[in-house]
Amino acid sequence: MTRQHIGIVFGGILLLVVAMGISRFAFTPILPFMREDEGFSLKIGGWLASSNYIGYFLGSLGAGFIYKRKRAFLMTNVVLNVLSIIAMGLTQSLIPWLILRFIAGLTGGFIFVLTSSIVMDYLAAHVLTRWSGFIFSGIGLGIAISGLVVPYLESIVAWQGTWMGLGIISALLVTTTTVLWRNLTVHNNEKTAKTNDTNIWRGFMPWLIIAYGLEGLGYIITGTFLVDIIYNIDSLRAYAGYSWVVAGLAAVPSAPLWVSLMSRLSPVKAMAIAYILQIFGIILPVLSQTVWSVLLSAFLFGMTFVGLVSMSTGYARQLFPSQSGTVVSVLTTFYAFGQIIGPILASKFEAHYASYKAPLLFAGAVVTLALLILLFGRWYNRRKSTVV
Repeated sequence: MTRQHIGIVFGGILLLVVAMGISRFAFTPILPFMREDEGFSLKIGGWLASSNYIGYFLGSLGAGFIYKRKRAFLMTNVVLNVLSIIAMGLTQSLIPWLILRFIAGLTGGFIFVLTSSIVMDYLAAHVLTRWSGFIFSGIGLGIAISGLVVPYLESIVAWQGTWMGLGIISALLVTTTTVLWRNLTVHNNEKTAKTNDTNIWRGFMPWLIIAYGLEGLGYIITGTFLVDIIYNIDSLRAYAGYSWVVAGLAAVPSAPLWVSLMSRLSPVKAMAIAYILQIFGIILPVLSQTVWSVLLSAFLFGMTFVGLVSMSTGYARQLFPSQSGTVVSVLTTFYAFGQIIGPILASKFEAHYASYKAPLLFAGAVVTLALLILLFGRWYNRRKSTVV
């Protein structure tokens, strides 16, 4: 790869650091501090998370219809996203929080889909598709940054100053991407004519989409409440922040590692392994509440969820190489829809059973269902192809 290629990929990584790792997932380590200072319930935390995911759902859906001036539209959303991060520290009212988390999600959905498709299309044009998995390492890097920075800033400037500090960091990262992308030309896309070959709702793709949507529903329960759960176990409270750092650090190299494994085995086999490890990681805190068990849970969460993102989107693009924007948008939309439901159901389970174990068991069951659908879809699609 040339310096130009590395700059394009790294610029995309930084945008995902901002939109996913900070704007979206910094809420997880900040949540226990907000709850403690402002005195709101886990249910309110679930609504704030779901507001963000509703916005993310709409953004990822809308991104599939952006064919012209993609770069300008992307960078406008990046600026709005950073402003929403800063503004979270300027209010202590629920309604503004809900609106700001919605804006962060809406712009984050656009940023994730457009950044992914722009970088993947650039790499494909330069015969560098094997490097596409690296773009998703931005998610883990952002999580690691938020996990390290949040406890430090909160101890100095409380949760309000933490949001503003993260906003400043995000602005610096965006400025870096602007410099790295100064020579990047993004061409307008044309709407693909509808034919049987371009119809993504055929073959294995529908099964992949459904499984990915269920993965979004299941994983986000851990992704939203992991730190809060650990924080509220007295013997483990000191390790709550570290757990998020572990999740982020595990996620950073996971995308290229899983993509490499996918090429060695097969896409479905590699994804199945990731699903199994994630299921174990989700239910581990139910079985054991030790320092090592919760840190292992965080590690498995970080290692698998970014891997499943990169493998699912990468494999979908292999199936439909001329429709990267469409397939990433559809997959992310279903994923986002699952994320809307997840935190709400998790808070209801927690309230009904008065235990964090119930939502984790529910999340594990949902991801197990996703795995079964993925495997059944492969079996059914192969059987259908053999019969034909």
